[in-house]
Amino acid sequence: MKMSRTQKGAVVERLIEQIRGAETLYLTDFTGLAVKNITDLRRRIRQAGGEYVVVKNTLATRALADAEVAGLDEHLAGPTAFVLAGEPVGAAKILAEFQRDFKTFQIKAGRVEGRTVSADDVQKLATLPSREQLLSQLAGGFQAPLQGFLGAMNGLLYQWVGALEALRAQRVDAA
Repeated sequence: MKMSRTQKGAVVERLIEQIRGAETLYLTDFTGLAVKNITDLRRRIRQAGGEYVVVKNTLATRALADAEVAGLDEHLAGPTAFVLAGEPVGAAKILAEFQRDFKTFQIKAGRVEGRTVSADDVQKLATLPSREQLLSQLAGGFQAPLQGFLGAMNGLLYQWVGALEALRAQRVDAA
């Protein structure tokens, strides 16, 4: 189906908005995937708070240029889809899992927090714990020294009470 110039302009404008609104952008090659597999991938990415967008490379090139995103143009060859997400690790985990399940599916490159990353970098991001797990580990790291301090203070209090009890017992015996 051939798109008119206004339809192409609308697609580019919408893609520009999506690119500017996403902290993370991954490019994938979906060659050889069935429609049901792509639908499953879209569902998984949507559940993680992202979006999977298939767009023509010429329109993607215009959108990337207008959104002032550099470094991804050379990856716009062949069937290309964008993964637009907020949190980089969750989307990377989904893409890495999907790549393990379907060998024809490929991660091309990405852009995380303004930095261009390779497919290997995306695989490395997929091995990191999620943001929630990292925050809970950080909270546990802060909590452990406080619990240790509280235990030490509690021990000092018990020692002080024990010393007072021993002094009282000594005075009772002396009297």
